Amino acid sequence: MMNNIKSVFSIKDLENLSGIKAHTIRIWEKRYNILEPMRTDTNIRLYDIASLQKLLNITLLHEYGYKISKIATYAPENIPILVREIISNKNAKNHAISAFKMAMMNFDQELFFNTFNWLIAEKTFKEVFNEVFIPLLNELGLLWQSHTITPAHEHFISYLIKQKLLINTEKLQVLPPRNTSKVFVLSLPLNEIHELGLMYLQYEVLLLGYKSIYLGESMPIENLKDLRKHFESIVFISYMTVQPDPNIVNEYVQQMSDELLGNTNEIWLIGKMTAHLEIKNLNSRITAFKSIDDLVAAI
Repeated sequence: MMNNIKSVFSIKDLENLSGIKAHTIRIWEKRYNILEPMRTDTNIRLYDIASLQKLLNITLLHEYGYKISKIATYAPENIPILVREIISNKNAKNHAISAFKMAMMNFDQELFFNTFNWLIAEKTFKEVFNEVFIPLLNELGLLWQSHTITPAHEHFISYLIKQKLLINTEKLQVLPPRNTSKVFVLSLPLNEIHELGLMYLQYEVLLLGYKSIYLGESMPIENLKDLRKHFESIVFISYMTVQPDPNIVNEYVQQMSDELLGNTNEIWLIGKMTAHLEIKNLNSRITAFKSIDDLVAAI
């Protein structure tokens, strides 16, 4: 099992993880000797986890204004120390994302928790999620698509973020609702399992004082219909990341409209699959949102 953990990286992997172009990395190596790649028999560069960590730290220093020629004069063991010394609110986001990436690549829970605790000492959970976790999750999707990380990496970091979401959501769930004008029912379409975004929306709903009913992944429309017996005014939120299939998403939403709306209910839709909706044909009580921020603003 451990043999499947990625510990050797191509220069393209380093580019994807650091944001520094491969061409630039090669120049930095040649001029300043900042990294010492291993070489295959055919002279292809390969890098270990220490090289990745060093490059992420150098990237942060470079973004902070340090010249590569200056960074190259520092002893390797002094670079992480310098990074910790210069961290400020201005670049905390970039440092945290790099630290979380390293935690993911090393399957390092301690680094994840230490980085989160450092952030939460200065920021609210809402700020941490919006400023750090959402950009990180967006990057993970690209890293997975480019085969820079494995599903094991993605599941590891996603579970830890989910854990923090659950802990902070529970703190709000024990409080009585302040706003009783409507109830939010949150679910994912049939066969949809990507629930981090939906979990965060529940946190926002609770933070604003509304009652939320979280039903989670792969929820049939006919089961959602049962909620109409219990509440007069419901906002049904559905997060469509990869389901329903683009060819049937309009038919699916029409079924939601027929079975869930009534006179007082609403349907709010978010996720990649909403790009395939024929907006002009939607019922006026159905809203498709382009981002989490847009949806939260409407709550």
